Parts: sequence; C-alpha cells; structure tokens
Amino acid sequence: MPKMLVPLAEGFEEIEAITIIDVCRRGSIDVTVAGVTGMTIKGGQGIEVAADCLIDSIDINSYDMITLPGGLAGTLVLSESENVQSILKQMKVQGKYIGAICAAPLALHTADVLNEEFTCYPSIENQIRLDGYHQEQSTVIDGKVMTSQGVGTAIDFALKIVRQLQGESSFKALKESILA
Repeated sequence: MPKMLVPLAEGFEEIEAITIIDVCRRGSIDVTVAGVTGMTIKGGQGIEVAADCLIDSIDINSYDMITLPGGLAGTLVLSESENVQSILKQMKVQGKYIGAICAAPLALHTADVLNEEFTCYPSIENQIRLDGYHQEQSTVIDGKVMTSQGVGTAIDFALKIVRQLQGESSFKALKESILA
C-alpha cells in the first residue's frame, strides 16, 4: 500500500487537508498526518485536527508522496520550517511524488522542488513566478509534482493522487463510489 505524508501547520485549510486525507485513505493509500506545530493543529477556520505524529519523527524513506494542504498561514509555516523544506528536497532527490494545493505551491517553490508547470490559488503565482503557471487547469501534473488551485478543486486533486499512486482502475472505482 502506498504511503503519503500530510504535514499540517497552524492555519492550514481544513477542507483541503481533510479531503486529501479522506479521499486518499478511501483509495487505499496509507496517509500519515504529521504535526509541524504540535500534535493538535488548528486550521484557518478554527477546526482542530489531531496529528498521527510530529514531523520530527518521520522517516521519509518509508513514504511515496508528500502532500501539502494550503491555507496561507499554514503555507508560510511550511515554507519557513527547515524540517519540511528538507523533507521536500529529499523527496524530490529520491524521485518521489510531491503535491501541493492552494497557497502551498509557494512552499514547494521555497524548497526549489516545484517543476516548470504548476497551478495554485489565484494571486499566489505572483509570489512564485508567472512562467509555467496555469490558471485554467484545476490540477496540474508535471512529472511527479502535482499542484491544484484550492478548496473547490480538492476532490479532483485527491482523486488524481489516487490515480498516480494506485492506478486507473482504483481511481475510476473510487470516483464512482463517491459520485465525483
């Protein structure tokens, strides 16, 4: 079973995080929620989520993918976290999947792991770069780096993660079962 790491920092976007965790677990991906700012992390809308572990205890060699939910406040923490930035760089070097939604592609840019083609929440591209930005696509896959635009694209993004890690038949079955 593929394993995915989802780091959460104070101010994360709840719908994006929970949708990614939920849909990917339904798609038979073993998802670990790692707290960057503690074991209980408060999202941007005040909803608290309990982490499975702290980011400091992660052995990235056992993961196939890391996915960052957005929320600008949480993204800024992920961008400033030496541990998260190091994990992103190591995952890139090891040829593993990297995903980010909403503002979180900014954290990928900070780590210098964002591929040429990407999307993000409109206006965040101004802090990244305009070259390679795709406003018209809800989810962009460039090699092993996947990016998406925000809350409204979270299910599409999570389903595409399932397609990448579990294959077309798992993707289709899950998509049908959740009426997406």
